[in-house]
Amino acid sequence: MKWLVRILFALGLMTVLGVLGVVGMYYYVKPELPSVAVLKDVRLQTPMRVYSADGELISQFGEKRRIPLSLSDMPPELVQAFLATEDSRFYEHPGIDFVGLARAAVNLALTGNKSQGASTITMQLARNFFLTREKTYIRKIKEVFISWHIEQLLTKDEILELYLNKIELGHRAFGVGAAAQVYYGKDVKDLSLPEIAVLAGLPKAPSTLNPISNPDRAMTRRNVVLGRMLDVGVITQAQYDEAVKAPNTAKYHGAEITLSAHYVAEMVRREMVELFGEDAAYGEGYQVYTTINSKDQRAAQDALITNVLNYDRRHGWRGPAKKLEDWPWDQEKIQHFLKRQESYRPLIPAIVTEVAEQSAKVQVKGQGELTLDWTALNWARPYVDDNRQGPVPEKAEQILASGDFVYVRPNGEGWLLAQIPEVNSALVSLRPEDGAIEALVGGFNFSLSKYNRVTQAKRQVGSNIKPFIYSAALDNGFTLASLVNDAPINQWDRTQGYAWRPKNSPPVYNGPTRLRLGLAQSKNVMSVRLLRAVGIDKVIDRLTDYGFPRDDLPRNESLSLGSASLTPLEVARGFTAIANGGFLVEPYLIDRIEDGYGKLLWMASPKLACGQCEQMLNETPAWPLPDPAQDQEAAMDAAFAQLQQQDDSGHWQGQCPVAAIGVNRLAKRAISAQTAFLVTQAMESTIWGGGSWNHGTGWNGTGWRAARELKRHDIAGKTGTTNESKDAWFSGFMPSLQATAWIGFDDHRRELGGSTRIKAIEDDPIFGKEGGAKSAQPSWNAFMKVALYGQPEKGFAVPPGIVTVRIDRETGKLTRATDYTSRFEFFKAGTEPSSFARDSLANPFDGPLTPSNPDKEEEEIF
Repeated sequence: MKWLVRILFALGLMTVLGVLGVVGMYYYVKPELPSVAVLKDVRLQTPMRVYSADGELISQFGEKRRIPLSLSDMPPELVQAFLATEDSRFYEHPGIDFVGLARAAVNLALTGNKSQGASTITMQLARNFFLTREKTYIRKIKEVFISWHIEQLLTKDEILELYLNKIELGHRAFGVGAAAQVYYGKDVKDLSLPEIAVLAGLPKAPSTLNPISNPDRAMTRRNVVLGRMLDVGVITQAQYDEAVKAPNTAKYHGAEITLSAHYVAEMVRREMVELFGEDAAYGEGYQVYTTINSKDQRAAQDALITNVLNYDRRHGWRGPAKKLEDWPWDQEKIQHFLKRQESYRPLIPAIVTEVAEQSAKVQVKGQGELTLDWTALNWARPYVDDNRQGPVPEKAEQILASGDFVYVRPNGEGWLLAQIPEVNSALVSLRPEDGAIEALVGGFNFSLSKYNRVTQAKRQVGSNIKPFIYSAALDNGFTLASLVNDAPINQWDRTQGYAWRPKNSPPVYNGPTRLRLGLAQSKNVMSVRLLRAVGIDKVIDRLTDYGFPRDDLPRNESLSLGSASLTPLEVARGFTAIANGGFLVEPYLIDRIEDGYGKLLWMASPKLACGQCEQMLNETPAWPLPDPAQDQEAAMDAAFAQLQQQDDSGHWQGQCPVAAIGVNRLAKRAISAQTAFLVTQAMESTIWGGGSWNHGTGWNGTGWRAARELKRHDIAGKTGTTNESKDAWFSGFMPSLQATAWIGFDDHRRELGGSTRIKAIEDDPIFGKEGGAKSAQPSWNAFMKVALYGQPEKGFAVPPGIVTVRIDRETGKLTRATDYTSRFEFFKAGTEPSSFARDSLANPFDGPLTPSNPDKEEEEIF
């Protein structure tokens, strides 16, 4: 009895000491246990995803790929596979598997080896959320207490759902949703049984059991998982026999990008980091919807790339990218080399393996061996400089040699020899109504250069500045019919010690010329004379009305020729103020931001260009402002409040977008609606002619190629070329879309140069000096052809206060002639001419000559 008492006492003492030890350990680790709030509000780190306006995925940012799923969204076989492999008694234990713990303790006592664990799914979840993977006794103790803690606060299904969304499964995939996409490019519901088993085998060692990195070990582990599923009765013997025979089909699948727009994605990334910080931007699962139109974005990218490559071909072949050493190579070495070379859409790396008289064989990355025939090679005249090329080649050996590393690109069903262009370009398109960016391409290739020329490249704008200067003239005594002397200027500059002689390009001078024709033909000396007549201070003030930074506007007469340096986005913004009837809108890229569950967090509220809203505001007592010093924002709010009070049925809100949205307000005016319309008219003449018909050759506007290619009358545009052709521009718009294209070298010292006719480059080979119409406009034309496809012509609405009279083309005065010497012209009411041309009959009418249908009569004349 004594021994029995002693034994019972010892057992009791050990029990008490054990309980005290457990309690002591609990209080020791208690400060490090997660709070109830943390466990109840677990946030899974998910990447930021960037979308186009129509829902195409542009990019994904974040170290961890995760697609959170509810347990009901996961196939039962997938859930059972993880349970069978990781914790078959999950639904039976309280978070700690005491049988497993005992087994691990015995193994430790017998071998001294801590390799056997007893981690339940709850314990793995505790470790993944709150602990490290180090194998120490204190970490295991913390793991046990945290697991018990979790089991008290969450249901079994909630724990399992968190685990399956949290578990690391290799290749930066966390959770089964992301892993299914990374390894198989599928949703979890579409996984086969063998694929499910592969994923269920990964938690033990995501890197060493990976089906991509270690396929053999992954297949062995997969079969172990299938065996456990068979043992617990999840699958049948027949399913097991079929599954273990299945091949490894895993391969890496990146984020399912459906719209590649790297410059756009980078702009969004920077803005999101600025708004939320890096950790939140990359890990909170934000879904960012941009203003990008996927169709327009693809059109812009294709147009820019094609135009840059065409320019590059016009200027000659600079030779292979590299001559390979120790040539010839065997096939294995060739393929290994090509695999490591990057492609730059649409340029693909290739190695020349054989050269015949007028053809060459090349090994192309991902394509195998191809033959380049003479039509793919004969463009390659040697590059001498930006203005000259060498003689036309006659044999392929004059261009290529075996062992040359080159690039090729698809061309219909064939291939062309190509090279990485040194010139670069940018294209941006805005919605005039509110400044939304519908397409943006910051350069030829983001991998080659992350420099975003749309937002970062301040380049001289050349003649793209002229419409803005003309708008100042139209508000200071000039009309579209005003005559300005198109004659050479020779002005001595005392401060510089030389004469300033601005010239037209080409150097053709027509004497007194109407403003409409001056802008259409981009007459430099007329622009200088307009600046002098208006005054440089007034012109600079007007340019700042368009949003151009005052510090970037030189205070001298070179400003009239475009010496100001602006970014393509700033230029595009200025032109939207002409396109939308005079309102200055702010370009914006992010339309809305949602959290990972689709809840709206933020939405853009751009100011709108709305002439109708402005008219309604003018009808309220609170607007226009009686005192110019009055707070414009407050007065506008008061006016909107009055609009909304006038009709409880919502009639006003239905007609006035600004009042309907509420948080938005009317964009401020840059110029009047009448001035915007008249400038637009002059820019239409850039496309369709300035009112002077060249018999046999057509209209003489500098942008005539747009008329030929787009075949629509609701477009207006302006070319731009700087001194020595270092920059070339084309900007243009229709009522609902604006776009600006720029091309040039990032090295400001290089000029675009001249160009030589190259056979088979394009249907209309370009001759002579490069410039806005020849170098930049082709990309604008190609973009607009796609962007405007299927859209009916709208025309530019004539605002109140505009009248139309018939004028003499030569003098700009009234005329009664109805032949090619006359045309109908638009004027601000009260500025139309009052006298007749000398060869015209006296006006028998009291009022101005205003036709009932001027467009109809214009067509009949020509």
